[in-house]
Amino acid sequence: MMDDYSSGSESDYTKYWVDWFLGTKGNEYFCEIDEEFIMDRFNLTGLNTEVAYYQYAIDLITDSFDHECNDDIREQIERSARHLYGLIHARYILTQRGLQKMLDKYKNSDFGKCPRVHCNLNPLLPVGLSDVPHSLPVKLFCMRCEDIYNPKSNRHASIDGAYFGSSFPGVLFQVYPHLVPSKNDGERYVSAIFGFKVHDSARLARWQEGARQDMLRRLEQLEKDEAAR
Repeated sequence: MMDDYSSGSESDYTKYWVDWFLGTKGNEYFCEIDEEFIMDRFNLTGLNTEVAYYQYAIDLITDSFDHECNDDIREQIERSARHLYGLIHARYILTQRGLQKMLDKYKNSDFGKCPRVHCNLNPLLPVGLSDVPHSLPVKLFCMRCEDIYNPKSNRHASIDGAYFGSSFPGVLFQVYPHLVPSKNDGERYVSAIFGFKVHDSARLARWQEGARQDMLRRLEQLEKDEAAR
């Protein structure tokens, strides 16, 4: 991403930083945050302790950066601006305006579609498995099968999950309950051999044997760890 950043002129990324950020490949999951939201310091409470060069980062995001600094410091400020935008984004998408913008992206399937066959290409939503930054990458949630998936693109798979938060899908469907898709619990693949369903007892036996082997591997590893101490 820094290559994209470095390729533009100084006036380009200081005058239109948000446009540049949202237009960069890999940032398609993000929506545009209203500048009024960013400028309201109440919405940013506590973020100053989590972001280096906090004030400079705000200035860069809001196109008011006019500080003289060397390339190394400027790069660090840029990194802080991206991190700060992500943290603000997690808060913004829980507001009415933010939910509406993300809803539009959801309806356009901007986050992809569920790979599960029986979900019939149901749109996905980004979700964080942790609200702690630098903890876990973003995942994609399908409301129909209520499961999560990895993004297809490596660019998306490296996005911090905290930039979307763990509550976003739940809040969205609370505000827009009519969008909750119908559940097709009966639509499940059942394995068969020459048209005959595999007997449940055989399937259970395979699961039990797998669990047994897994337990034996764990016990063997514990013994090795004990011997190494």
